[in-house]
Amino acid sequence: MDLMVPEYAYMFGFLQMDGHLRQGVGQKGSLTVEISARDIDILRKFQKLTPYYSSITERTRSTNFAETHTSAVWSLCSLEARTTLNDLGLPYGRKSKTVSPPNGEFSHSDYLRGVIDADGSVGFTRKGRPFVSLTTASTAIASHLRDYATDVTGTERVIKRNARDDIYNLYYTMEAAQRLAANLYHPGRLSLERKHTTADSIAAWARPADMRAAYTRRSWTPQEDRILLELNSPSAAAEELGRTAQSCTLRMWRLRTGQASMPSDQ
Repeated sequence: MDLMVPEYAYMFGFLQMDGHLRQGVGQKGSLTVEISARDIDILRKFQKLTPYYSSITERTRSTNFAETHTSAVWSLCSLEARTTLNDLGLPYGRKSKTVSPPNGEFSHSDYLRGVIDADGSVGFTRKGRPFVSLTTASTAIASHLRDYATDVTGTERVIKRNARDDIYNLYYTMEAAQRLAANLYHPGRLSLERKHTTADSIAAWARPADMRAAYTRRSWTPQEDRILLELNSPSAAAEELGRTAQSCTLRMWRLRTGQASMPSDQ
């Protein structure tokens, strides 16, 4: 499961949020993912990506939110598959506060799209303003999205658990939401179709003429790119450039993977 491959990075982000890894007696155990039946197609795509036997079933029951709710459940029991997922960073048992970004190299935008599709929202407010948000109990996941979004949008967020639920609510709106959605939802990439459609709609939004001007993001300059590559240390570059270490890490990754153009020698 190479997380530099977009499909697997997305799938892993989704599983970290909505998957449950259970460990039984001996080598027994399972991975299960239960989501609304309207999104069953994404489970079928996960099933095709997985070279082990798995099953998809549907069930209807009562919930706190609806008298009847139909869900789709993907179940995978292979020990080898479960071991791979666990080694990459999907914990066994309760994980809401302990889960963190994958161990090793991974495609950040695809991974975060999986996280947003599973536990986030993409849409419009009642006033018609676009937004992208994520609710999570994990400090590591909240910090990673915050730093990634700062790099992409130029909009900084202070993460803090709310007093009522003890969770983080990251929220981006208007131009920041447009930039983040455009960065995460690429044409032809694996995603929930309904959220991808909404992300495309967000791109068409325009700030009303009577609304105060938007914050201007801080773009990377060729000189900053050269300093980053010369120092070859995100922490040293962060101190030199007045940016966060995570922002420097993400920029270095984009440069080295060809997602951003290398600076010229001039």
